[in-house]
Amino acid sequence: MTMAGIGTGTGDEDVAWLDRDQQRSWRAYLVGTTLLMDRLDREMREQHQLSMPEYEIMVRLSEAEGHRLRMASLADSVSHSRSRVTHTVTRMERAGLVARDACLSDGRGVEAVLTEHGLAVLAEAAPTHVAGVRRLLVDLVDDEDFEAVGRVFNTVTDALIEGHAAMDIR
Repeated sequence: MTMAGIGTGTGDEDVAWLDRDQQRSWRAYLVGTTLLMDRLDREMREQHQLSMPEYEIMVRLSEAEGHRLRMASLADSVSHSRSRVTHTVTRMERAGLVARDACLSDGRGVEAVLTEHGLAVLAEAAPTHVAGVRRLLVDLVDDEDFEAVGRVFNTVTDALIEGHAAMDIR
């Protein structure tokens, strides 16, 4: 299937266009993930004054040894640009959620460190996030369908993760 007005030029015979069912599934994924992430973000902001990127940074720091990560590693783990993570960490630092410190291993780099206050805020926010994921995704589908989603995205992750090892939080 070609899109209206597209796919009629020379060389298009090499394009493996999505059929109607594949197109519907692809678009359902796009709309569904956008709506899901928007809702999770809104709930986190309304209930805990945190954005999803801030929450994800706190999760990564909470799981790291000593609750600290080099800024570059943190950016890699959440798949954001270093400048975006720097701005977010600056905002979080003003709120007392994180601090910046010299890198323990070599003193040259800068690490983001989850503060005790940040850990307490994360402990309050985590149940909201998990309840939202459960209510808005997990509980809407049967176990077999949810497992199929996991299999699909494990395959996608395996194919794309090279060069992004810090993102692999499975």
